[in-house]
Amino acid sequence: MIYLDYNATTPIDKEVADAMIPYLYGNYGNPSSTHEFGVTAKKAVEKARGQVAALINCTPDEIIFTSGGSESNNTVIKGVAFTYRSKGNHIVTSTIEHPAVLNPCNYLKELDYNISYAAVDEYGIVSTGELEKLIDSQTILVTVMHSNNETGTLQPIKEISEICKKNGVLFHTDASQSVGKVPIDVQELGVDFLTIAGHKLYAPKGIGALYIRKGIKIEPLIHGAGHERGRRAGTENIVFDVALGKACEIAGKALESDHVRQLTEYFLNKLKEMFGDKIQLNGHSEKRLPNTLNISLLGFNGHEILSGLGDVAASIGSACHSGLTTISPVLKAMGVSGEAGRGAVRFSLGRYTTRDEIDEVLDRLNKI
Repeated sequence: MIYLDYNATTPIDKEVADAMIPYLYGNYGNPSSTHEFGVTAKKAVEKARGQVAALINCTPDEIIFTSGGSESNNTVIKGVAFTYRSKGNHIVTSTIEHPAVLNPCNYLKELDYNISYAAVDEYGIVSTGELEKLIDSQTILVTVMHSNNETGTLQPIKEISEICKKNGVLFHTDASQSVGKVPIDVQELGVDFLTIAGHKLYAPKGIGALYIRKGIKIEPLIHGAGHERGRRAGTENIVFDVALGKACEIAGKALESDHVRQLTEYFLNKLKEMFGDKIQLNGHSEKRLPNTLNISLLGFNGHEILSGLGDVAASIGSACHSGLTTISPVLKAMGVSGEAGRGAVRFSLGRYTTRDEIDEVLDRLNKI
């Protein structure tokens, strides 16, 4: 099988798996315990926290471990909503967010919060001008993803951050798809919160992290004992914390490699040669993740394309919307036509993708 669905999830890196083993078969202490077993476990968790922090240039005490991207997003959106309710009840997001952002916002609507949605242009880029107009005296949070999971389009996060600071509004970005693929520096971006999902960067499913800028306090999503400095209750998941830490350490080194970017550009150029004006790239040609190609083969249906590709793993729109026969909400928000949207397929490459695999997919596409 040829796997070109790395935006949906990644395999666990062997080095990550190896790092987990000592905590599967031993070193099983509770990090809150004061005896040697607990101290050993605590050191492992804090080392992992430092590895995550190093990847995005923050201090370890600004990182809390979560169960994944969805929990991190919910923690911020609901936490800010409940903590700052006396200040306002307005949240601004975009029309192309992941359900892990849109659905918490929908939940807050039922509690009489107001949600505004900034539109995007034909490339899927949020209009900063329109977003700023949506901010008012009741706005307490802006949440815009760092990159889109379907198209790979990168958002103007630094510019949005500056707008938020000027208006005294907290800013969150879901960087689940970006971390490990492009450089992320929270100091340069100026964000207050940032979401990380482990299974997008070769760690297991069920582990994530949330960056909370020092000095910001929000109501925890999970209440209990004082774990994670009182910000997220629950005995630490040592095995998966260690896994995420190792994955972040590896990602910091892997960013120096241009293998995936070059392979993605090779794939796109070959598609253009083969299909000419019958192919359409959805998203920005340059401001996008180095591994993501969302293309439409005009006159074809995405389901038919995937069926014809056989044992090639790819996605129609996004993995979270797989099985839909209508145009995805993201492509619709970008103004992509119905014909192009129905023929859209997302290929997302990764660390283990080879040129031989790309050539095989090109050959199969040509036969279709």
